[in-house]
Amino acid sequence: MKKTATAHWSGDLKTGKGTISTQSGALKEQAYGFNTRFGDTPGTNPEELLGAAHAGCFTMALSNILAEAGMVAQSLDTKAEVTLDKVEGGFAITAVHLNVEAVIPGASAQAFEDAARKAEKGCPVSKVLNAKISMDAKLKS
Repeated sequence: MKKTATAHWSGDLKTGKGTISTQSGALKEQAYGFNTRFGDTPGTNPEELLGAAHAGCFTMALSNILAEAGMVAQSLDTKAEVTLDKVEGGFAITAVHLNVEAVIPGASAQAFEDAARKAEKGCPVSKVLNAKISMDAKLKS
């Protein structure tokens, strides 16, 4: 399976502007630029999109791992916090912290924690990132 996304850019780094689109059309010419990345101008940025991809991938993986263990989540809510740091030679995404809250009728805290740890390491987006990945998992009643 292959999926595509495109980016268009005009201008220099600080005053230029761009758009990002996805094959599915979920994003169609979504604005991005220096101010949407480092300021508060409306639009998106690569770190936000990576966070969305990681949260979605992890949550789907967790759902599958739970099902394989005989558990079905009533709800899984994941937030991914992506850290962009200045490092030698420029900038790097150095960390992603996942925070998941779940409602899973009949699940034990240990079974949920085990499944969440497995998903944290096993989801395809986690595997592709060269960043520290951490996670907090909370089973709600």
